Amino acid sequence: MNKQVKEMGLRLSDLREIKGFSQQTMAEKLSMPLAEYQNYENGLSDFSFSFMINVATILNIDVVDILSGDSPILTESALVKKGNEFFIKKEGVYEYKHLAYTFKDKKCEPFFVEVLPGQEDKEYHSHSGQEFNFVLSGSMQLTVGNHSYTLNKGDSVYFDSGLPHGVKVLGEKPVKFLAIVLK
Repeated sequence: MNKQVKEMGLRLSDLREIKGFSQQTMAEKLSMPLAEYQNYENGLSDFSFSFMINVATILNIDVVDILSGDSPILTESALVKKGNEFFIKKEGVYEYKHLAYTFKDKKCEPFFVEVLPGQEDKEYHSHSGQEFNFVLSGSMQLTVGNHSYTLNKGDSVYFDSGLPHGVKVLGEKPVKFLAIVLK
């Protein structure tokens, strides 16, 4: 695994201990086997965004606490200039840029997401809340629960992110979209 994933695993372990939860308790709260949860803390499994949202909710922390260890501190406004987004690369899946990582107590998590052909979700994920996706370029198939949607540039979808969902690129070009996850 890459260095970022290992560091996130260490932060997750520390944050869990600070909150007084055992690994077993976290695994139970996340409805996953203990060994699978331990792989995250040991940096052996890459973090899905759904996993991070669920952990942040359980621990009552910001997703950025897991991603970088720097708790957001701004409360009136947070400017993120082009090129200064918080970059997250999921190995073999896709790339996120967090667009408001310095704002404290966010009611949503806004991301710029790029998915290359062949790097789509291998398994579906779910997390509490709702999500809004707006396609900026390319085409994708978004599956939410039992429904699949073909989305092209300018299309949007709003859905219950508690339902299993995942993205597949359609065509040979990457798909780029805004994903706004509401807690």
